[in-house]
Amino acid sequence: MSGHAAEPFAKLPVGPKPPLRRFHQARWDEPIIFEQSRPGQRGIAVPGPGAPAVELPDSVRRAAPPALPEMSQLHVLRHYVRLSQESLGVDLNVDVGQGTCTMKYSPKVNDSFARAVAELHPLQHPDTLQGVLEIYWRLERMLAEVSGMARVSLQPGSGSAAIYANIAMIRAYHAARGDERRDQVITTMFSHPSNAACAKTAGYEVITLMPDADGYPDIEALRAAVGPRTAALLITNPEDTGIFNPRIAEFVELVHQAGGLACYDQANANGILGITRARDAGFDLCHFNLHKTFSTPHACGGPAAGACGVSEALAEFLPGPVVAEEDGRFSLVTPPHSIGKIRPFLGVTPNVVRAYAWIMTLGAEGLRQVAETAALNNNYLMHKVLRIPGASAPWDRRRIEQVRYSWQELSEETGVHSEEIGVRASDFGVHYWTSHHPYLVPEPFTLEPTESYSKEDLDEYAAILAHVASEARTDPELVKGAPYNSPIHKIDPTPLDDPRQWAPTWRAYVRKHLA
Repeated sequence: MSGHAAEPFAKLPVGPKPPLRRFHQARWDEPIIFEQSRPGQRGIAVPGPGAPAVELPDSVRRAAPPALPEMSQLHVLRHYVRLSQESLGVDLNVDVGQGTCTMKYSPKVNDSFARAVAELHPLQHPDTLQGVLEIYWRLERMLAEVSGMARVSLQPGSGSAAIYANIAMIRAYHAARGDERRDQVITTMFSHPSNAACAKTAGYEVITLMPDADGYPDIEALRAAVGPRTAALLITNPEDTGIFNPRIAEFVELVHQAGGLACYDQANANGILGITRARDAGFDLCHFNLHKTFSTPHACGGPAAGACGVSEALAEFLPGPVVAEEDGRFSLVTPPHSIGKIRPFLGVTPNVVRAYAWIMTLGAEGLRQVAETAALNNNYLMHKVLRIPGASAPWDRRRIEQVRYSWQELSEETGVHSEEIGVRASDFGVHYWTSHHPYLVPEPFTLEPTESYSKEDLDEYAAILAHVASEARTDPELVKGAPYNSPIHKIDPTPLDDPRQWAPTWRAYVRKHLA
């Protein structure tokens, strides 16, 4: 299409592209949706039930209708569009800065597939859910193929829920063998903290291995730690440094020799899909975050979706139900010694559908290409970031899918800290995550570009970091005073440490802050 029949757009004068994209978040002073309620307004007419009315006992009947906001459909749409404009959402920016919990691009067409299951009822008889159950059955087998494991359960409502399911199966396995003395779980400093947290929650003593001089988990420390009290090794590989442990099979063997189980946290599987498999390295259990590796919403704590895979020896302990197939018919079964349900009904079905659609779109070769592109993008970005004066990465070697960098040199020169640089970057429409505490890498920032971003995206992201680093040297107070282009200038972290101010529900908010 052209602006004029004889004058195509390509020949029209165009202003020079700005060196950095200018960005400013919208500010709406948006009231809470309950405060916008107007009596009598309504969005859609909810159809009446197709089934005969059921008489409920008076004891469970509401005395009055629920106090839901009354709004037109258009007002609801405006409300949520405004809220979305006040955030740095995944649809708006180059989101490579989440590190270790990266949201990769989720194709919108997959949302339409997920909406197709919205009308199902969780209490429907399995005979009426054959299509959905077939998706579960196929996805379980796809993930079994990707991991090399014998069976997979899609019950977990998040990656951390899958880790907890795995530690529960480890406990059930040892208990079934009468081996009650195993009360220790070994993990590493750069594994995801959820591993240590889940083990501790399940009652285990946690032993943490520190990195050696080369950045790998110290294998000599593992030799000293394993013994008759070892229940399991819970390890992330590649770790959150982006470094892949080439001796991982040796780690697994050491734990097996001591009678423990080996559990693979595959939250960082973006860069190894189709290249290495958990079972091939000898692991007994593993888990995936469907949001991170298979393109479903993260949901900031749920409802996301996870998957746990196990060897044949542990299949009888899987959380249930899982899907069985016989002569083309699908049914729900619970393994004989299942640890039980860890999520209501089938799990988070819309995300299972999204992950299934994503894998079906790519195919086996596509999954490997995802991993190769993610590793290529990450090492390209690393090359760009390490050229910025003041930026560094410990342990000089190529990484897999992410890098934990350091601004230590820049911070010592300017007094500007990594967290302040990340906030200033939000003035240009991007952001980053620093690291889990405690900061083993000083002044850390963690980037993970995945396969979703173009060379131009990565160049723009690196240029923004270089610009902010330059500002830190020329005007450190400018960086420390950021953000300037956000609806909220500075967030006071004090309420986060004061339970008296927490308001997890609307009623609590009204009681604590409006009464």
